[in-house]
Amino acid sequence: MKTRQEKLDAFGRILDILDELRVKCPWDRKQTNESLRPQTIEETYELSDAILKADDHEISKELGDVLLHVLFYSKIGEEKGLYDIVDVINFLCDKLIYRHPHVFSTVEVADAEEVMKNWEMLKTREKDGNRRVLSGVPETLPPLLKAYRMQDKARGVGFDWEEKSQVWDKVKEELGEYQAELDAIDAAGSDEVERKAAFDRAETELGDFLFSVVNAARLYGLNPDTALERTCAKFRRRFTYLEEHTIRQGIDLKSLTLSQMDEIWDEAKAKGL
Repeated sequence: MKTRQEKLDAFGRILDILDELRVKCPWDRKQTNESLRPQTIEETYELSDAILKADDHEISKELGDVLLHVLFYSKIGEEKGLYDIVDVINFLCDKLIYRHPHVFSTVEVADAEEVMKNWEMLKTREKDGNRRVLSGVPETLPPLLKAYRMQDKARGVGFDWEEKSQVWDKVKEELGEYQAELDAIDAAGSDEVERKAAFDRAETELGDFLFSVVNAARLYGLNPDTALERTCAKFRRRFTYLEEHTIRQGIDLKSLTLSQMDEIWDEAKAKGL
């Protein structure tokens, strides 16, 4: 692997390149925080995709793209006279030291679980004690990931099930309430007012049920966002196989019966797709 000096040289090189691009490239010159934001989100998802695929080559490339955005925002802040990359790095260093008193001070911890609890407690003391436990969870996170992070934050201050097996009663309760409201939609028949009311209640109960399933996944060490992403990728592979099979046979996919589709789907499963 590279030496510390090689790492410092590489960091200096990208700073020099970005400085030159900001002056000489019309596209780079016109970028703002607002214009970069959508691309930053896209780059982060591309990194996530590479991680899920365990593609180390792509991970290294996508990390570079994410790093470019960090440096770009820092460069814009510098041009505004607000902050630069040194401030960004020092803020990070100070935060890491503050939140790891078991490493940089005299605090003792028993395990990683206690480290996380201390981390969350220390976060609430920042900003003169006005920070709230859930304030670190962005409102714009996708709902599935947001639910997971909110539950994890609450766990950090002790708000959690005493035994993970207790969560199953909650999951069953929420599933029953969701099913009852779905039945109420059917029972409403042509009564549009009652159907709308039952639909709204069902949507609420669906949210509660999904939240409880996310909770169960978290308690057993599973990340629901990663799990659902893997299932989506699997569905894409198998459905694409089904679609391409019909194209090769010159058959309209819509003309197949569900049984015929299932047969091709099982063939895709047998191939490990």
